[in-house]
This record gives sequence, C-alpha cells and structure tokens, in this order.
Amino acid sequence: MKNKLTAFIGLFLVSITTGLNAEAVEAQAVESAPSITIGEIFAFGGWVMWILVAISIFTLATIIYLLIAQRSEAIVPKALSRDVVEKIRVGQLVEARNLCDDKPCAYSFVAEVAISKVLFNTKTDIQALDALVASEGERQASKINGTAQWLLDISTVAPMVGLFGTVLGMLKAFSALGSSIAAAKPVYLAQGVSQALITTIAGLCIAIPALICYAFFRRRAEKRISELERAANEVVSTIVQG
Repeated sequence: MKNKLTAFIGLFLVSITTGLNAEAVEAQAVESAPSITIGEIFAFGGWVMWILVAISIFTLATIIYLLIAQRSEAIVPKALSRDVVEKIRVGQLVEARNLCDDKPCAYSFVAEVAISKVLFNTKTDIQALDALVASEGERQASKINGTAQWLLDISTVAPMVGLFGTVLGMLKAFSALGSSIAAAKPVYLAQGVSQALITTIAGLCIAIPALICYAFFRRRAEKRISELERAANEVVSTIVQG
C-alpha cells in the first residue's frame, strides 16, 4: 500500500514538472518569436495593403458622417417642428414654408411638400396630400438608410480585397518552390504563406467593425425614420384640422 502511494505521488510530481516545463518552453518560444513592424506588414502585403488603407479611411469617414447626419436634431429639429406646426395652426402657411426653406433637413422637405400642396390648391384633397407626404417621406427615408448601406458594402468588399492579396501572395510563395533555396529549406515557403495571409487579416479587421457599425446605424436610422413619420403625420393632421 505504501509503495502504491509513493508511486502515485511520484507520478503526480512528474506530471506537474512536465507541465511547468512545457509552459516555460512555450513562453520562451513566444518571447523569442520575431515581432513584425508596420513597415514589414506593408512590405509583405504589397500594393493591396494600400487599397485596404484607403477602404479603412473611407470606413472611418462614413462612420463619422453617420454619427453627425443621423442625429435627431439633424433630421427632425424639435424647435423647427414646433414652430412650423404653430404657424400652420394659425393659418400662416407662407411663414411656415419659409421656416422650412431656412433650415433644410428631412423634416423640412416633407413639411414643405405638404404646405405647398395646400398653398397652390384651394381645395385640400386629404388622400392626395397623404400620398404626396408619404412619397416624399419614403425618399427621405431612402436617403437616411442609403449612407448606412455603405458600411454593409464595405464589410463585403474588404475581405474580398484581402483574399485577393492573399492569393497573389500564395502564388508568389509557391512560385518560389522552383528555386533551389526554397526546395532545400521549406521554411521559406512557410514564411511566404504566412506573409500572404496578412492581407486577409487586414481585410477582416476592416470588415468586422464595419458590419458592427452597420447594424448600429441601421437601427438608429429606423428610429429616426419613425420620428420623421410622427412629425409628418402631425403636419398633415394640423393642416386638415385647420
């Protein structure tokens, strides 16, 4: 019984020692692995990396633009909406239209269409007015959603560009098999393959954030469109009641 216990303890200590040694060797290998600089990444990726840089700049610019353009005040300004409805309620349609002209936005375009319809037609056709406002509202909604669609396109194009760079790099790496150096040392082929994958990684680094931002801005656009619909309905109902 004592011999079995001794053997078990010895086996347990050996397994722990082996595990610690393996972790130490792995950590030492990671520390000794050469790091890649930004310049080397661009050198490995070639001219495809510059295309990906341009796409990333365009992606960042699109995100900044959407953050500004999809603000609630940029689509349905509360002060403008309140003033326009008040002018319509007291019968000052020309003044209400002038307010819309002074501050162009999605709301002002929709409201101006409704006001102009009433100004140039003595008899108000409610169905025609609703159809006209709905048509202009759809056009403005398409504009609000259109820019966010760019991010979805980027999330599709960027990985394809990265994959194209990888294919070019793989072609270059495998073409080196014919040389005597690559045939004698397969490590050169492995280095070429790893370098070729850099463009795919770069493409995914652009596509994943772009797709996440697209989901965010798409939901934000839906919220803004709902606000625009409520404001447009308020304008129509005020005109009909007046």
